[in-house]
Amino acid sequence: MRLLSTITLVAGLSLAAASLSAQDSTQAPTRNVPDSLVSQAKVTEDSARAVAMKRVPGTVQSTVLERKRSRLVYEFGIQRAGRTGTTKVTVSATNGKVVSVARMGGAKSKSATRRSS
Repeated sequence: MRLLSTITLVAGLSLAAASLSAQDSTQAPTRNVPDSLVSQAKVTEDSARAVAMKRVPGTVQSTVLERKRSRLVYEFGIQRAGRTGTTKVTVSATNGKVVSVARMGGAKSKSATRRSS
């Protein structure tokens, strides 16, 4: 009887550990921020993330720092609560303003571009 209880306990703990590790791997956001571009950015990643999260509340799924049309920008893929797909928010790494917001995937794809002058 004691052996059966021990085996059941071990099996239950291993299933719980496997479930937790699977959750951690699916929720880990991707990050592509090269050090060579970070030194050129006037706005920190944390500040740009705060601006993006203020514009589109949710969970950040990905962060990218890149040059687009000779502009240095942060792109954040944000998963909004209760919605399918992600919303891509582009923030200027020079002045910290939102360059564009685009909804990716889901039932309806919408793109709303707002250019700052």
